[in-house]
Amino acid sequence: MTVTARIRPAGPYSLSLTAQGASDATRVWRDGVLRAVVGDEQARATQLRDGTVVVQGPSETSVERLRWLLAVDDDHSEFLRRFKSDKLLAGPISHLQGKRVLRVGTVAQSLLRALCGQLIEAWRARAMEKRIIQSISPAVGDLSAPPDCATLARCSPAELRALGLHARRGATLTRLCRSLELERLKDHPSNVVAERLERERGLGAWSVGVVCLEGLGRREYGLVGDLGLVKLQIALEGRWVEGHETAALLEPYGEWAGLASVYLMAGFGRGLIPLPDGARIRKPPHRISSRAA
Repeated sequence: MTVTARIRPAGPYSLSLTAQGASDATRVWRDGVLRAVVGDEQARATQLRDGTVVVQGPSETSVERLRWLLAVDDDHSEFLRRFKSDKLLAGPISHLQGKRVLRVGTVAQSLLRALCGQLIEAWRARAMEKRIIQSISPAVGDLSAPPDCATLARCSPAELRALGLHARRGATLTRLCRSLELERLKDHPSNVVAERLERERGLGAWSVGVVCLEGLGRREYGLVGDLGLVKLQIALEGRWVEGHETAALLEPYGEWAGLASVYLMAGFGRGLIPLPDGARIRKPPHRISSRAA
């Protein structure tokens, strides 16, 4: 049996822009189709020319879960209206207005992603995350199930270290998964979640942003310290900057800081943000981390 839902997204929505580059151990985007494991089932999504998103899965539960991952109901029209004339966001909003943040299957996976992404390049982080998930999570067809708290809690820091995750970050991951039911963070306001996570050694503003954006589907916390934002600020100001300084870049966007950080980096990568004459995209010095904690 196949359950099908035809969804009219709330506000502008592009599955292509949202899912582009999002393939990992639990999902794959190919030829206009997103396939993802939700729970212990695979579901798929496509978008028709009239904008309708078609979600199909073996059960109502799988369809509803994928619907949430796609963020089709998370209307960001207010963000588009408020910042359409912003000097930095005008270009990205004009060209990428259907882009949203694709979420991951569990809050635990978003924490794993945050810890894998610290201090290394994005492609290395994604490869490490994929390797860990494929090693510890059950296969569902050609993909793997998103890891939950119980799955990650059974891992030891040494096992995670053997898969590439630094011992201290592995210890943080297992400690949190053993002491908290991370899915319950969805029941708390974002500021409470941020305060709780930042009490943990090794978790900072960037990690909170990843968990909020991809694990909880929240927009208030941006990706402070992301290398993409560091490079953008360097180009804008013509000086080296530290990761924490990018908080000032996101401050004007208030409760939309999370989505703004995604649009700023996507726009910067596509040349949609005006830069000062003579500005060059230069590699930051080694003292600037690829990702802040």
